[in-house]
Amino acid sequence: MGLFSPLPPAPASAIDARPAAWRLFITLLLMTLGSSGMYVSSVVMPQVQADFGISRADASLPYTLMMLGFGVGGMLMGHLSDRRGIAISLVLGAAGVGSGYVLAGLTHDAWAFMLIHGALMGLLGISATFAPLVADTSLWWNRRRGIAVAICASGNYLAGALWPSIAQYGVDAVGWRTTYLMLGVGSAIAMALLALQMRQRPPEQAAPTPPKGSAVVHDTQRPFGLSTRTAHGLLWVAGLACCVAMSMPQVHIVSYCTDLGYGAVRGAEMLSLMLACGIVSRLVSGMICDRIGGLKTLMLGSVLQGVALLLFLPFEGLAALYLASALFGLFQGGIVPSYAIIIREHFSPKEAGARVGSVIMATLVGMALGGWMSGKLFDLTGSYHAAFINGIAWNLLNLSIALFLSWRYRRSQQQLAQSPSVA
Repeated sequence: MGLFSPLPPAPASAIDARPAAWRLFITLLLMTLGSSGMYVSSVVMPQVQADFGISRADASLPYTLMMLGFGVGGMLMGHLSDRRGIAISLVLGAAGVGSGYVLAGLTHDAWAFMLIHGALMGLLGISATFAPLVADTSLWWNRRRGIAVAICASGNYLAGALWPSIAQYGVDAVGWRTTYLMLGVGSAIAMALLALQMRQRPPEQAAPTPPKGSAVVHDTQRPFGLSTRTAHGLLWVAGLACCVAMSMPQVHIVSYCTDLGYGAVRGAEMLSLMLACGIVSRLVSGMICDRIGGLKTLMLGSVLQGVALLLFLPFEGLAALYLASALFGLFQGGIVPSYAIIIREHFSPKEAGARVGSVIMATLVGMALGGWMSGKLFDLTGSYHAAFINGIAWNLLNLSIALFLSWRYRRSQQQLAQSPSVA
C-alpha cells in the first residue's frame, strides 16, 4: 500500500481554502462511484427475483445485507482511515466494489449473490465511500461546514440520480449480469485512481465548533445536558428510525411501479428523479444548517419526510407518483448529513470520526432493516400500503427523539446561563 500511504497533515491555512475545495470535488466523485451498488441493486431486483425464482422479501436481501455490511464496514474503514489514512481505505473500497459487481454477475446461486453484496460490496466496498469521507470533509471546513458536508453527502444521491437509468439501459441492452460486469471493472479503476488524490491527512482541529445561535459553548462531555453515551445512543436510534422510513420509496419504488403495471423503466425514472431532487435538498439543507444548526435542520427534514410519505398513500396514478417521488427527494435529503453536523457541534472534534461513523452505521442499518421490512410486509399483505404506514411510524420515532434533544439542549443552555461559574 506504499503508493497510497498518507502524507503529513495539511497546514491550518488549508481549512476553508482551495485545497479543501479540490478535495471536496474528488470526494464527490468517489461518493458517486462508490454508492452505485445501493441503487443498481434496486433496479435489478425484479430481474434477480425472476432469475433466481425467489420471493420479494428474499430479492430484497442483497440490498439488506449490503447495507448492513455498509454500516459495519463504515466503522471499520473509519478506524483504518484514522490510523493509516483515508486513501488506503478507498483503494480497498475500490477492490470491494469492483470484485463485488463482477462476482455477483457471475454467480448462479441466490445465497452467494446475497453474501457477495453484503461482504464485498457493502462491508469492504461502499463502506469506504460514505462515513469516512463525511468525517474527513468535516475536518477540512469550519465556516461552511454544513454546505461542505452536504455536498459530500450529495454524492450518494447523485449516484441515485445517475445509476438507475444507466443500469436500466444496461439491463435492457445486455442483461443485468453483463451490466454488473461492466460496472465492476469501470468502478474499480476509477476509484483507485481517485484515491491517489486523497493521501494528505486533514489539518489539525484546535477546538470544537459551538452550536449555531449559541453564545455559550456547553460542556462537550455532557451534550444536550446528557451523558455522551446517552446522547450518542439517542442519535443512533434516531438515525436508524429515520432511514427505516426513508428506505420504502428508495428501495421499492421500481418494484412498486412494476406491480402497478407501469413497468420497471418508469420506476427507475422515479428513483432517479427522487434522488436528483435529493441532491437539491442536501445542498439547500446544508445552507440552512449553516444558519440554524444541525438539530433544527434534522427536525425540519423529519417533518417534511413524514409529509412526503403520506403523499404516497392516497395516490397511485403515474403523474401523482412522479410528483410524490420528486417531493420525497426534496423533503428528506438533508436528514442524514445533519447527524454529522450535530456531532461536530455537540461533541469533541477528536471523536468526530468514530461518532460520525457510528451514527452513519445506524442510518444504514435502518435502510437495510426498512428495505427488508417493506418486502416482508408486501409478501404478507400483497401491497405496499402497510409498508408506507410502517415508514411513517418509524419517522415519528425519529422526530420525537429530535424534539427531545432540542428540549434538552435549550434546558442545558438555560442552566449554563444561570450558573455562577458562567457569570
